[in-house]
Amino acid sequence: MNAVVRSGFRVRSAIAGLCGLAVAAVLCGCGGGSDGPERYSLSGNVTFDGQPVVYGNVSITPDTKKGNKGPGAFAQIRDGWYETTSDGGTVGGPHILTVTGMKGVPGSEGIDPDDVVLFDSYELAADLPKEDTTYDISVPAAAGVPSPARR
Repeated sequence: MNAVVRSGFRVRSAIAGLCGLAVAAVLCGCGGGSDGPERYSLSGNVTFDGQPVVYGNVSITPDTKKGNKGPGAFAQIRDGWYETTSDGGTVGGPHILTVTGMKGVPGSEGIDPDDVVLFDSYELAADLPKEDTTYDISVPAAAGVPSPARR
């Protein structure tokens, strides 16, 4: 019985120690905070073949081939609009934007799961300013995924 009590105490002590380390890491700023390059919010309209993209995402990656570095950013597209926040935004300079677009939210009523994707992984280069800005994205019809009926 004494071994069981000591074993339970060790487990609780280990858990408490790990929780303490996690709290210390957060208080020290490890893994986040204001350290690192300044970041800027980015937003804009997203269209496909001239029409608003209902649902999708934009991945924003510094273009290392053009000498840019720093953290990337991500934004969800909702009803033709995307937006990052300044603390999760871009570092400015040359970037590669990778955009995916869908006709609606996958799994929603009335959305055919076999015919939801408008386009997948459309990439474009953009030189973004080092300030909060808007950047509209226009995806051409040629980037589209053929519908199941046309495949």
